[in-house]
Amino acid sequence: MDYRNTIITTKRLSLIPITFDHTDVCFSNFTKDIAKYMYPQPSNNKADTIDFISSSVKTMKEGTNLQLVIKHRHTDEYLGNVGLHHLDTATPELGIWVKKDAHGIGYGNEAIVAIIEWAQKNIEFEYLKYPVDRGNISSRKIPERNNGVIKKQYVTKNAIGKELDIVEYWIYKLNK
Repeated sequence: MDYRNTIITTKRLSLIPITFDHTDVCFSNFTKDIAKYMYPQPSNNKADTIDFISSSVKTMKEGTNLQLVIKHRHTDEYLGNVGLHHLDTATPELGIWVKKDAHGIGYGNEAIVAIIEWAQKNIEFEYLKYPVDRGNISSRKIPERNNGVIKKQYVTKNAIGKELDIVEYWIYKLNK
């Protein structure tokens, strides 16, 4: 399945497939502060953002990845990125980041709820993984609000070697 035309809307948000049109906003908003608790890390080279988008478009076409940009539905303001990765497995993985000045407004939870609802209706899976650093309290609240259950805990390193203390939540497929 090709996910390059998948659009998900909520009361306040439009989640649209990432394209090269989003290069500048992704590059400028994915900062050290945003990536503090994440595996990927910001780059000083815009070519790395272009590579990320290129890979995202390719894997959306292949049907293994859903990589969306979060925009405000009424103002079209760029708010961040959200994804559902490893769609070719029984355990796809959720991922999200919201730009700094959009924190604390509930956009992250709203976007993840929309992705979970989309997944429940559109793909087969056993559970969705939501790995998050133990210290990222705001992000941990998202799976906790959405029936996420802690199933794994482990230590790993991010792209620059910083240790991450991961708590992995599982959000199970609802029975229909």
